[in-house]
Amino acid sequence: MNPLKHVAIIMDGNGRWGIKHKNSRNAGHKAGLKTVEKIIKETIKNRIKFLTLYAFSTENWKRPKKEINFLFNLLENFLKSRINEFHKENIKLKIIGVKNFSKKLNKILISSEKKTLKNDKLQINLALNYGSKFELLNAFKYLNKNKKRINENNLKKYLQTKNIPDPDLLIRTGNTHRLSNFLLWQLAYSEIFFEKKLWPDFNEKDYNKIIKKFSNIKRNFGKV
Repeated sequence: MNPLKHVAIIMDGNGRWGIKHKNSRNAGHKAGLKTVEKIIKETIKNRIKFLTLYAFSTENWKRPKKEINFLFNLLENFLKSRINEFHKENIKLKIIGVKNFSKKLNKILISSEKKTLKNDKLQINLALNYGSKFELLNAFKYLNKNKKRINENNLKKYLQTKNIPDPDLLIRTGNTHRLSNFLLWQLAYSEIFFEKKLWPDFNEKDYNKIIKKFSNIKRNFGKV
């Protein structure tokens, strides 16, 4: 059975679900948040230590402004209402990506990270305004600036996922088969599962089914 420390998820399909069921993309984002809560609880049940959720990419700024504002308001309200509970449940929140949002949202994000900093039951890495190409280019710039030798160990020190193990497993919902500029370096040897269901329809049973399949995969990492 394969050890499972870190699951990464591309939560795709909220907008399509919203259009299909409510004629509103925003309704899909709201429904997707309920799935997030279910998956967090199931991750804890499975004693998985790291969960990385792709919430907003550097490319998502191309979306309509109203939708972006709705997403950020949804996130603000979620953190305000849930961060104390996260803290009580010993859950740590870490933001990966560039925090160049509104002053209000930045303050909430920084406060949430600070409040949960020493928690260690589960670490949730929330990828916000995150893009892997930017992350890698930035890491190389810092290597050059600090006159460090370019090698794997030094590069890892300048990634936003520093001190976080690489994902063992990536799940992407929404029946889309691509990585969308997500953790390109870190996913080099991850097992990847593409799920047909849209994110709001994804449930605990689907999650556990993938975890079970993962546990039975023979992982060679280049060996025979």
